[in-house]
Amino acid sequence: FYTSGRLGNEASFLYQLFSREYGTNNLPDCSNMCHEASGRALTASLATPKGTADLEDWDQCDALFVMGVNAASNAPRMLTTLAAAVDRGAQVVHVNPLIEAGATRTIVPHEIIDMATFHTTPTSTDNLQVRPGGDLALIRGMAKVVFEAAETNPAVLDQEFLAEYTHAFEEYRRIVEATSWEELIDQAGLGEPEIRRVAEIYLAAERTVISWCLGVSQHEHGVDTVREIVNLLMLRGNVGRPGAGPSPVRGHSNVQGNRTCGINHAPTEAWLQRLDEVCGITSPRGHGLDTVHTIAAMHAGKVKVFVGMGGNFVRAAPATPFTAEGLNRCELTVQVSTKLNRSHLVHGRNALILPCLARTEADMQKSGAQSISMEDAMSSVQLSIGTRRPASEHLRSEPAIIAGIAMATLRDSATPWQGYVDDYSRIRDVMAKVLPGFEGYNKLVEQPYGFRIPQPARERDFRTPSGKAEFSLAPLPNVIPADADILVLQTMRSHDQWNTTIYTNNDRYRGVHNIRELIFMNRKDMSVRGIKQGDRIDLVSYSKDGTTRELKAFRAVEYNIPRGSAAGYMPELNVLIGPNDYSEQSDQPLMKSIRVRITPSA
Repeated sequence: FYTSGRLGNEASFLYQLFSREYGTNNLPDCSNMCHEASGRALTASLATPKGTADLEDWDQCDALFVMGVNAASNAPRMLTTLAAAVDRGAQVVHVNPLIEAGATRTIVPHEIIDMATFHTTPTSTDNLQVRPGGDLALIRGMAKVVFEAAETNPAVLDQEFLAEYTHAFEEYRRIVEATSWEELIDQAGLGEPEIRRVAEIYLAAERTVISWCLGVSQHEHGVDTVREIVNLLMLRGNVGRPGAGPSPVRGHSNVQGNRTCGINHAPTEAWLQRLDEVCGITSPRGHGLDTVHTIAAMHAGKVKVFVGMGGNFVRAAPATPFTAEGLNRCELTVQVSTKLNRSHLVHGRNALILPCLARTEADMQKSGAQSISMEDAMSSVQLSIGTRRPASEHLRSEPAIIAGIAMATLRDSATPWQGYVDDYSRIRDVMAKVLPGFEGYNKLVEQPYGFRIPQPARERDFRTPSGKAEFSLAPLPNVIPADADILVLQTMRSHDQWNTTIYTNNDRYRGVHNIRELIFMNRKDMSVRGIKQGDRIDLVSYSKDGTTRELKAFRAVEYNIPRGSAAGYMPELNVLIGPNDYSEQSDQPLMKSIRVRITPSA
């Protein structure tokens, strides 16, 4: 039972309830491919799977670090916040292998004169071009500068916070001090002056927010990197107070709400006990399959039915041919969708396409017009009410489809499925009894701006096994291929693209027109390979298991990108990722760390 982030909270809760009453925790979701590392890291460090900062903290911070994200394409509303931060004097540092357009300037949308005159506003005060995967080395280098400063000025460390609220601080200090500048410079792909410069920004700031996205999480050591970010924040007490904290960028619809409402292949025993007690079912206790293990299980014939609640699974997932073969081997594939995509054409022996209402369309049920709720990346929950006339009178809502499947499957179920469909507030009443912080859900969500889900960690209540925030003691990873001829390729989206939906073959902010089969390369890397601008090139990728994959006749495009790295578009490049190319820390596909050899086409 797969879902993308499109499902509202109510449908997500029904979906996981049906799955568990049916008898499985096989609930993979798109988070398995994007922010699984973030959730695992934050849980280990702070006992919360979410960032502790909200938009008010972004507006109050003195320093804001934005790592591994192209805000212009992936989180465009962030640009206004970044511009406002620079305007009020905050330091805004972007960390990414590519210096993206959104990391330099923007036209603020609600400033009419600026839009009319094409007047741009800065969105950064500094940009660091870290090598792919080098973020952990950068953060540890910044921590090293903090510890150096503490030798002459102990006040740069928040001694009270460290003593009262953290565990393993001294062990972390020893690891940082034992890491040489040579190692840090090599792995980060940055000079020592650059690392010291941004470390001084951190030291000068009273309140700091560090934000990150897939450029940080989609690596072998993504969990360790996110935990290192938390380490750095804790040194100066930048957790659990206004204007500070870790803040992952989860921009895909309701992906965070899905997980909050139970879409989780590895649920905790506390969650299952509460669900069983309130809903009168007996949930399975064994962990289910995440995305990469679902693909392997379909391929092996162990998963016979695939139900997709939104998304474009075959294009979003790694190892495209392997994923397609897995779906083909299923006895039944079901796609619940608002529009057609490639996954509808790659299906099992039997296949169903169930069109559903979009969130913008009016949802009329027995009790009248219905609303659904969504959670944003800052843990804020608000109602969403569709007003447009549905495309067809025959369309059903996602809750109605889920409940319909449940009633047809679980003939003896005591769950009031039809009652839930008749009035979604009944779903929210049950959710209020199951989900921590959702007490009085219907009243809370009807407030003008909804509500923010309470987080113990935000109040410095760290419910880890030690009862304190945990410093990570991870070793510094080696992100540089042993073979100098191998490049580290990262996949990304173009500007005229949203997830796997491609609107045009242009990428306006990167100066690309009418082509997607390209690879961005460093000029010197092109030169040593005898490649000129626009030449046809072939790529061979090298997987963990020793297998190789090949793409031919792409175009080489010179770009400002660190030596030893390359970049191109997903989903076209997903074919280069093997079934076993996923992180052992998070099971996330290594979409930002593909080892490739690039040569001129014959």
